[in-house]
Amino acid sequence: MPPVSWKAQELTIGQLAERSGVSTSALRFYERNGLIHSRRTSGNQRRYGRDTLRRVAFVRASQRVGISLERIRTVLGLLPDSRTPTREDWARVSECWRADLDTRIRQLEELRDDLTDCIGCGCLSLDRCALTNPHDAYGAAHSGSRLTGG
Repeated sequence: MPPVSWKAQELTIGQLAERSGVSTSALRFYERNGLIHSRRTSGNQRRYGRDTLRRVAFVRASQRVGISLERIRTVLGLLPDSRTPTREDWARVSECWRADLDTRIRQLEELRDDLTDCIGCGCLSLDRCALTNPHDAYGAAHSGSRLTGG
């Protein structure tokens, strides 16, 4: 595949995949789910605006920290379609994650602390284990053995 000119206004799906490091199948999935958009040529080939590279990078970064595709789609809807998003646009959008990330960090810190205690005792007791049964939630909700895979 010939190199993409930095002046190119549109990218093919292969060029977008190469530049973003995301497979073409993932790009099609993102498009089906409203995370990115393309236009179709007269030959029905996808063409993506250069700003799609930033959107794909944002989707990947958001996924890495555990944000759902539904939340990502909602927040991407805040970005302008008529122009390439500015640094201020991206800053406003990334603020939407702050509370989620703070909550996730707090949960991970609690898990880390509970895991240290659990490894120390080694019991994995179903009525006391903070990892498998925090606050004996299983005992409060059911009587007898109810744990199943799934």
